[in-house]
Amino acid sequence: MLFIGNYFAATMSAAKPDRTKATQNRQLQLLKAQRTKVDSLKADLEILETIKVQIADTTAYAEINITWGSFDSLPKPAQDFIAETVVLCRPTWVHICDGSEAEFVEITRKMVSRGMLERLSAMDNCYLVRTNPSDVARVESKTFIVTPNKYDSVPHVKEGTEGILGRWMSPEQADKECTARWPGCMAGRVMYVIPFSMGPIGSNLSEIGIQLTDSNYVVLSMRIMTRVAQIIWNILEENGGKYVKCLHSIGTPRPVTRPIINHWPCNPEQVLVLHKPQDRHIMSYGSSYGGNSLLGKKCYALRVASCIAREEGWMAEHMLIMSVTNPAGEEKFIAAAFPSACGKTNMAMMMPSLPGWKVQVVGDDIAWMRFDKEGRLRAINPENGFFGVAPGTNHKTNPMAMDTISKNTIFTNVASTNDGRAYWEGLEKEFDSNIEMRDWHGNPWKQGDEGKSAHPNSRFCSPASGCPAIHPKWEDMEGVPIEAIVFGGRRPEGIPLVYEAFDWEHGVMVGAALKSESTAAAEFSGKKIMHDPMAMRPFFGYNFGGYLQHWLDLNKPERHMPKIFHVNWFRLNENGKFLWPGFGENIRVVDWMMRRINGEDIAEPSPIGLLPKQGSMNLDGLGEVNWDELFSLPADYHVEDIAETRQFLEDQVGEDIPAPVRKQLEDQAKRIQEMS
Repeated sequence: MLFIGNYFAATMSAAKPDRTKATQNRQLQLLKAQRTKVDSLKADLEILETIKVQIADTTAYAEINITWGSFDSLPKPAQDFIAETVVLCRPTWVHICDGSEAEFVEITRKMVSRGMLERLSAMDNCYLVRTNPSDVARVESKTFIVTPNKYDSVPHVKEGTEGILGRWMSPEQADKECTARWPGCMAGRVMYVIPFSMGPIGSNLSEIGIQLTDSNYVVLSMRIMTRVAQIIWNILEENGGKYVKCLHSIGTPRPVTRPIINHWPCNPEQVLVLHKPQDRHIMSYGSSYGGNSLLGKKCYALRVASCIAREEGWMAEHMLIMSVTNPAGEEKFIAAAFPSACGKTNMAMMMPSLPGWKVQVVGDDIAWMRFDKEGRLRAINPENGFFGVAPGTNHKTNPMAMDTISKNTIFTNVASTNDGRAYWEGLEKEFDSNIEMRDWHGNPWKQGDEGKSAHPNSRFCSPASGCPAIHPKWEDMEGVPIEAIVFGGRRPEGIPLVYEAFDWEHGVMVGAALKSESTAAAEFSGKKIMHDPMAMRPFFGYNFGGYLQHWLDLNKPERHMPKIFHVNWFRLNENGKFLWPGFGENIRVVDWMMRRINGEDIAEPSPIGLLPKQGSMNLDGLGEVNWDELFSLPADYHVEDIAETRQFLEDQVGEDIPAPVRKQLEDQAKRIQEMS
């Protein structure tokens, strides 16, 4: 087993199979003295059974105090994973999750009683957590792929250039880092065992995992974001023990020796997120923030899954999945890749402005896609919920999201009003300006005060089933047929509203060249245009050059390859105003794309792709739209843009750039040069 196995022998002494009942009772009394919440303590100490478990094929044993669930009924691979982790991390209790409502109620009750969770009394089954201010975003700088060969994980970066398409760590260094962190990290805490499915339970397109964590926030959030159920144990037995191992710890053992801010235990100085794809193993330490701790999200669904997808011939992508139905009743499914916080959720839940149109959501963040026997690309949403950015979400920008998050939602780092509602920037017009509230730090705040009420990366975590626009087939075991793939980002100048790639190879190049303004989802500040190839820059599980080659290899004569488009809702005029109204009006762009899928002659070639012919897009009732400016291609801008893109890929990918992508870049540069 990765990491655990490599230094497991050094921790054997932690297992004490001969511990007497009297010793156990003394330890429980010591723990009791460390706590101040007597009611919570009583619940924690209700041990259902104490069992002694042999560790795999060794002579060592782990003594496990079970507080919820049955250990003996678990498959042997799961028992081994749990027992080895108990020896390594030394939790005092083990809770085997079943995903039930009773479990949710019990964990929620404990968290509220301890001040870790605030019930929003004016909302339906909604809660708020405030994190340590040092634990608010993905820690890309501390996230690594672990492989013996560095270039299996990352491309050949130009000498003197810092690579941004993944970070590599050697197995030896990973073991060293783990040895400094993991032994005893769960002392005095409950270790939760979470069996979960990524995708509809039992689908051939789905995968399963087990996450071990000492964070009850993670348990509640994983219950929303994945399908947690006891039936996962049956699937594990049926598939020969194949699953992804996910191990997470907040890195704050008891007795606690560091300050706990906002009732949010974490260890920001020691944060580390490690993946070893060939072992299907993820380890995350020190952070409890969503993307770092909900290991079914980016860690599993993208980094590890993309490696599994390459091996098995499918795709794991940072894409929304949406259904669009026109007034004639024709339905098409579209996948779209935008960088984080660039409007994926808004597009997936679009409220069309044109009469007779309907948009339904299958997923707002991640798509797993495989070609079926007929050669059609079919997709599932591997997630079970939405983990969206709250600021900017309101009844104008995304009314469907607002309806969805009005119930059964966990909010992170938003403000709470005195009458029991959630608040963030973007809701100013929907709340009385004099209403009093507490900001994401827990301090008094009201509109007009300095600073932000909510952190820019504050989140909502909501079940997808609660979305009024959820598609009836969102859990279809066969997936839905994808006919278009759309790339897009925040480009304030130079890039037209929409264009179509010439063909699949050109579309792969368009995705590789994707750029956008930086967002609050990661530890970056300020606004600048950053490269985000395929909207996957932080999420590649292997060498990006190999990733591009995998995309190219998917194109086979017997397959119906989706068309590829690029959109830019965010172009500004010379006065800094948006040229395109966006939101529900984006259905006009989707209408054009659907007609192109059907083969309508409504596009004309340009140096960068196929642009809409003037008059081919339905602009009825939209008011004045500067078509020429929306679709203009400033020559000097594009000469510089393609040169910068080529240099970026040479510096970051170098010899790993597939020849067809290199040729597409060269051809586009020639077309642009001729334009100038």
